[in-house]
Amino acid sequence: MHIPRKIDLKKDRGLAIEWDDGQASYFSIAYLRRMSPSADMRELRKAMEDNPLTVLPGVRSPGPIVATGAELVGNYAIRISFSDGHDTGIYTWAYLRSLDPEQQNPSGRAPGDQTPPHADPLGLGP
Repeated sequence: MHIPRKIDLKKDRGLAIEWDDGQASYFSIAYLRRMSPSADMRELRKAMEDNPLTVLPGVRSPGPIVATGAELVGNYAIRISFSDGHDTGIYTWAYLRSLDPEQQNPSGRAPGDQTPPHADPLGLGP
């Protein structure tokens, strides 16, 4: 298992991680929120896979979602709190490594998640 050598959270932009093997990863705040490993987000991604017309929960925060805080969970994970009140996802190092949007997860999906990525959520096209 790879562990972070350096972690840098910019609350309004994203999380940058430098791993012990020299690889670097960057996760936007919106991406981290969407890919939260919490039970409620896993269920929402599953519901969206089964029914693309699933009603999304209301946003409890005006404006774009930002990180409001973060804490290490032992030596294996980080918990991030978001401005919409979500704070139950524990992002293990292995989970983050598997989510790397640039290198290991070009589909933009969580492991085991078949929900299509939401690059064009309104279906308006380019």
